[in-house]
Order: sequence, then structure tokens, then C-alpha cells
Amino acid sequence: MVVIFRKKLWYRVWLLCIREARILASRPLYLFGMIIAPLFTALFFLTLMGKGLPQDLPIAVVDNDNSAVSRRVVRQLDAFKQTKVAMKYANFQDARRAMQEGYVYAIFYIPDNFEKDVMASRQPKFSFYMNNSYLIAGSLLYRDLRTISVLGSAAVAKEFKTARGQTEDQAMTELQPIGVDTHLIGNPLTNYSVYLCNLIIPGVYNIVIMLLTIYALGNELKRNTSRVLLRMSNNKMFVALFAKMFPHTLIYCSVITLIDVILYKFMQFPCALGIGSMLAASYSLIIASQSLAIFLFGLLPIMRLSLSAASLISVVSLSISGFTFPVSEMHYVLQCWSNFFPLRHFFLLYVDQALNGLGFEYTWHIYLALALFLFLPLVVMKSIKRVYLTYKYIP
Repeated sequence: MVVIFRKKLWYRVWLLCIREARILASRPLYLFGMIIAPLFTALFFLTLMGKGLPQDLPIAVVDNDNSAVSRRVVRQLDAFKQTKVAMKYANFQDARRAMQEGYVYAIFYIPDNFEKDVMASRQPKFSFYMNNSYLIAGSLLYRDLRTISVLGSAAVAKEFKTARGQTEDQAMTELQPIGVDTHLIGNPLTNYSVYLCNLIIPGVYNIVIMLLTIYALGNELKRNTSRVLLRMSNNKMFVALFAKMFPHTLIYCSVITLIDVILYKFMQFPCALGIGSMLAASYSLIIASQSLAIFLFGLLPIMRLSLSAASLISVVSLSISGFTFPVSEMHYVLQCWSNFFPLRHFFLLYVDQALNGLGFEYTWHIYLALALFLFLPLVVMKSIKRVYLTYKYIP
């Protein structure tokens, strides 16, 4: 009898999976959301940040000295990868107008008598202005302008000291008595693509998964097919949900596998433990996101309300997960709240596994946190079943 029951159970699951596969194939929305949208997102961000960092950001230069020393400083500034001297102006007002109109991101100002003041040891001052409305452009240009200010003055001072009879080593010792040897861990090239694409692409897919999961559940009510779903599952809500979501999960896992192969095999992004560790993290994110979406649908069985709640939660997760602003610096309430987002735990797995190379013995508690999301649908199982049996959709 047990064998017959198991055969009947798995046969029902098989029929329900086939039914759901036909639904997926009959609606272009699923094709777009499950396959086209995430792959387009990956292609968009990988090509957008293909160089790793923005390069040749335009700036304006106001050189009131126009001497050999000032022109050499401008050439050195133009040699930086992130900076391009796009315009030169005779006065500061024209340069400011260009920055206000968006033609340049920064202004580098060299005062009058710059060379004379240098040779007389009167310490002339560079001035630079950044448009920090563009955060990344402003930050990168500030770094370059600050660097050229230090290096430019140091180069001039070095020549001045050597002209007075000091050796090059003696001049460098006075200019830089302490040398700095910097080693960046995890992302030594400071590649923005490595930092953002590994998290933005799964984050966008997390939004799509939650919305499509709720849409699939709510569509049974909209099309008045929820009772058919329950009848095929022998009125077992767990069987109905498992069989309905299983084809979705297979497609999601297949697409995220392709994305991870692109990131860690084709693009050669850092992955200390190998691609298998990130695949495990990605699959865990998918299942946790589906479970959270089912929970939200159970709490708000009206599709438009649950879709709104899922949109809000999934979008907020991009900000509260920690890769745009450290969670440790947030308010204590937000620090606690961040643990209720699957994307937060995925981010921790990415940092620990891909960047720091920590094994399962150090990350098992993060997988456990993602596994706890699997229990959320059990809380609302009866609620969903009641709605499926009694709810009548009103257009």
C-alpha cells in the first residue's frame, strides 16, 4: 500500500509539473522575466563596466600661469587613466559654466606666478573643484586631482633640491621619509565590475523571482484554476506548491548557472573557492527568495497587494544588504532587519567564499539562515489553501 501511495503521489507531482511547464510555455511574460531579463541585465552591467573603472572623465583646466612647470603638471594629470583634460579656459567663470552645464566633472585651477612661487619656495596652492552630484565621477577625479597636487609639488621640489646640489636619494628621503606599500585584498585592481556585478545581477534576479512567484500563485486565482490545482494534488497544499514551483526553480537555477559561468569562468572574476561555492550560494538565494514570496502571498493573498509588498521588500534589499553601505554603520533596528532579506545572506556568502576563501565550516550559519526561509511557506500554507478554495476573483 505504501508503494502504491508513493507512486500516486509522485505521479500527481509529475502531472502538476507538466501542467506548470505548459503554463510557462504559453505566457511570454515568464520567458521574458525568467530568461531574457536576467541575461540582459548581466550583459548590460558587464558591458557598462567592461573597463572596470570609468576612464577619461572630462575635466577643465584654468592655467593662469601658462609656464613650463604648469604645462607639465597638466600633461601629468592628463596621463591618468580616469582623467582627461577636455577643455582649457582662460578664466574660471567659463570653466564653472561648463561644469554647471555638465560638460566637465571637475575644474583644476593653477594660479598666477605659479612657477615663480615654486622657485622662490613660497608654496603656491592648486585649487580643484568637483561636481559631487556624480558620486563615482567626483570621487575618482578627487583622487586624481589630489594625487597630482601631491606628486606635482613633490616633483617640482625634487628638481629644486637637486638643483641646489642634493642627490636624488637625499631629495626623495626628505620629500617622502616613509614609504607606503599598499595591498588591496579581494579586488586588487579596484574593479567596479567585480565589486558590483556579482551582487547587482543576483539582486535584480531576486526581484524578478519574487514578483514572478507571486504572479504565478495569484494567476491561479485570477484564472479561477486554483481548485483544479488542489484537486490534482489531492487537496494537499504542500504538494501543489512544490510541484508548481519546481519547474520555476529549475529554470532559475539554469539561468543563474549560466550567469555564474560568465562571471567566474569567462570574465575571470575572483572566486577563491571555485565556481561551485557560488553556485551553491546562488541556488540557496533562489529557493529562499521563492519561499519569502510564497510567505508574502499567504499574508496578502490579493495579488496586487502582495506584488507591491514584494517589490518594496526586494528593492529595499539592494540597499540594506550591505554592499552599498555597511550594515554595521546602520541603525541597530536596520541591522536586525537586514537579516530578514535573503540577499543580505547571499552578500555575506559572496564575501566569505569568493573573496576571503572561507570554507563551509565558517559559512554554515549563513546557509542555515537561508534554510530558515524554507519554513516561511509552512506558516501560511493553510491560509493559501483557504483562499484557493473560497476566493472568487473580481476583475
